[in-house]
Amino acid sequence: QVQLVESGGGLVQAGGSLRLSCAASGRTFSSDAMGWFRQAPGKEREFVAAITGSGSSTYYADSVKGRFTISRDNAKNTVYLQMNSLKPEDTAVYYCAISYSSRWPLTMRYQYAYWGQGTQVTVSS
Repeated sequence: QVQLVESGGGLVQAGGSLRLSCAASGRTFSSDAMGWFRQAPGKEREFVAAITGSGSSTYYADSVKGRFTISRDNAKNTVYLQMNSLKPEDTAVYYCAISYSSRWPLTMRYQYAYWGQGTQVTVSS
């Protein structure tokens, strides 16, 4: 059974930074793409960033490009999302997910098989 556990969320002022972590267990995930999504109150869950199994390729939503960085440490079965220059509109619950698809990039929810429980990020103005 695959489990994904996010951590690192919290309250930060606009312009600040946070680093989210997502620890995976239940399988070796070095061959699997991983992604981050977010869901703000009253809105659909939206794609944020994705990374291939090797970490050689990344892909970002336009809204976070240049501010967020996705990375992974396969030895630790962990994927990260470094978030800089945070804005109030980045406030959301952030979810990590794992994909078994060979397609790229992976920006759609249905392309992901397992999801974490989410971590809250709140950016105050």
